[in-house]
Amino acid sequence: MRPIRRALTALALATALTLSAAPAWAGSPHFVDDQTVATTDGATLTVAFKEAGLGDEPQVHLVLTADAACVNPGGNKPQAVNKTSVVAEGDFPVQSGQASGELVATATFQPSCSPPMTVEFSNVVLTDQTSGISVTL
Repeated sequence: MRPIRRALTALALATALTLSAAPAWAGSPHFVDDQTVATTDGATLTVAFKEAGLGDEPQVHLVLTADAACVNPGGNKPQAVNKTSVVAEGDFPVQSGQASGELVATATFQPSCSPPMTVEFSNVVLTDQTSGISVTL
C-alpha cells in the first residue's frame, strides 16, 4: 500500500507544480541594430527597421517620433516658429518572430524651410507599442 501512496503523492505534487508554473514569455523583442537605421532627404525622415524575438505576435504597432528644426547655413538654432515635431506610425505583420519595414515622416514649416536653410532631425525614437520597447536613433 505504501508504494501506491508514494506514487499518488508524487503524481499530485508533479501536477501541482505543473499547474502553478508561471507562463514564460514567448519571445525577447529587440531591434536589430545594423538593420534599424534613420536616413534623411531634405525634410523627410525615413526609418527602416528589423525587429526580432517577437514570438507569436500576429503584428506589431510601431511609432516614429522626432523633432525637426530649420537651421540656417551658419548653424544657428531656429526660433520657435522654425521647429516642429513629426510622427509616423503603422502596423507590421510578424513572420517567424520577426517584423521589418519602414516609417516615413515629413516635416512641414510655416514659413517653409527653403535653401539655404536645411532641416535637422533630433530626438529620433522608434517605439514598438505592442512589446513596449524603444530605440533612439
